Amino acid sequence: MATAPQNETRIVYGILMANLVAIVLVGAGKYLVTYLEGYETGNGSGIFIFSSFIIVPIIMGAISAWYWHPLQLKTRAYIGWSAVSTLIACLASFIFLKEGVICLLIVSPLMLVFTVTGALLARMVYNRKNNTLNSSLVGFVLLVLLADTFSSHKNLQLVSDTLIVNAPIEKVWPHVVEYKPITSKENYWLFKIGMPSPVQSTVDGYEAGAGRKCIFSNGYVFDEKMVVFKPNDELTFDIISQPHDPEIMGHIDIVRGQFILKNNGDGTTTVIGNSWYKLYVFPGWYFNLWSESITRNVHLRVMEHIKILSEQDV
Repeated sequence: MATAPQNETRIVYGILMANLVAIVLVGAGKYLVTYLEGYETGNGSGIFIFSSFIIVPIIMGAISAWYWHPLQLKTRAYIGWSAVSTLIACLASFIFLKEGVICLLIVSPLMLVFTVTGALLARMVYNRKNNTLNSSLVGFVLLVLLADTFSSHKNLQLVSDTLIVNAPIEKVWPHVVEYKPITSKENYWLFKIGMPSPVQSTVDGYEAGAGRKCIFSNGYVFDEKMVVFKPNDELTFDIISQPHDPEIMGHIDIVRGQFILKNNGDGTTTVIGNSWYKLYVFPGWYFNLWSESITRNVHLRVMEHIKILSEQDV
């Protein structure tokens, strides 16, 4: 019968080995996908495929369970130690990969769910002592990992929002092109805890081809080029460069923004804000939820500010 120190050793080994294998798999997958796709993200970072956050955590859980299952731990212990393993993985990403705290906050629930899933499923399989089943499941997981690595990974999304401004279109347009600093309090919870939020926009000229800057909190600047400039109608701009903030670096590129104005014929104006972005982290069904939420709240913060400025001018 194992002693307490031996039990602790097996628990620690399970956590450390799981994280070491995860580092190798994520690093190799990131390198291979970047090489196979033939490009890097706009910020010079590789793509994180869905296996990085689903298959690899399942493998982490299975490796941990290999060390833990002889100890006959209860389910709550598996969940607790899997949470510790996930926390260590996040700390390693923060220290060595320079990932942002908010980014890790977003990804940690996904990793935890699949790490626990992998550990509990593996415990069940190991307890059956069926080597054929074990080999089949290992082969299946590796096959999914390889298939994901060699698949195409592209994710271009559009987020659109609409707001009614109680002012005529000629009063709204100037504030769409450039607006004074936003001084209102943050409402979105991610902005409140430190994610950069829009503060001000400036332009170099009032024509297509002129430069535009969108300034975010902490001094971050998105450099833009206005490609469509139709007064009282449409402003479309391409993003030339974006800040190397750890919360977005290598994970998302905002490629284009747009404001469309519509005269409602009753002294009010409909403002439509559109943004197109490329996402470099998968699975898309999970990370698009976050990206769309963040983009939408950027839109609304700017558009609500435009509404305030325009209605003050009436």
